[in-house]
Amino acid sequence: MHRYRVLDPGKIIATADTLGRRIDERFPGGGLGQVCGELANVCRESQRLSAWLGRPNWWFRALVGTGIAVLLGTIAGMAHRVHLRTEVPGVAEFLQGLEAGINNLVFLCVAIWFLGGLETRWKRRRAQASLHTLRSMAHIVDMHQLTKDPERVAGHARHDTQSSPRHPLTPFELVRYLDYCAEMLALISKAAALHVQDFDDAETRSTVEDIEDLTLGLSQKIWQKIMILDRVMHPMDGR
Repeated sequence: MHRYRVLDPGKIIATADTLGRRIDERFPGGGLGQVCGELANVCRESQRLSAWLGRPNWWFRALVGTGIAVLLGTIAGMAHRVHLRTEVPGVAEFLQGLEAGINNLVFLCVAIWFLGGLETRWKRRRAQASLHTLRSMAHIVDMHQLTKDPERVAGHARHDTQSSPRHPLTPFELVRYLDYCAEMLALISKAAALHVQDFDDAETRSTVEDIEDLTLGLSQKIWQKIMILDRVMHPMDGR
């Protein structure tokens, strides 16, 4: 498979590690760097899970196949016994036997469908738990940028209270801080996409799309703040 047509989990992890170092160098000891470090660990977990999701679980499939074979053998045995007891079939007996046969066939199809989907449902549950972690991390990143108000950093007149957030960052530092948050949201989106790269499941794919929409919406809020800061830092540009 062409390497530019699939996501490379190793590149995602390397990018997360590099981003963590960049944040620590710019804001040493800050909470955002710790969040990014945890995000790198989650990306590693997503890599391992993605590989597991894409591999067929042969022992599980063998177990399911054995269960289906037992069901088929049971139904075949029942059909054989019914055949031996139909020496003088009447209309009522025929209809009763036909109804029983249809019921058994429906039960067999439902049982095979249930057993055949066990592996997918098992993998889906693991994927959903991992995606829930990524969704939570997106909200954590949003919480870190929530109080970063560009109007306050711009030095506009304000009336702070004792509970007002403190902003020791310069406009340039705040731009970098917000940019790091946007990069982390992009990494969360890419880590989520790994879950369906080799696992074709509609429900999991829908959850991944929800996370992509969430991170995109949060990133748009961040870039609106960056645009405001850009006008503050370069007030004469564009005039």
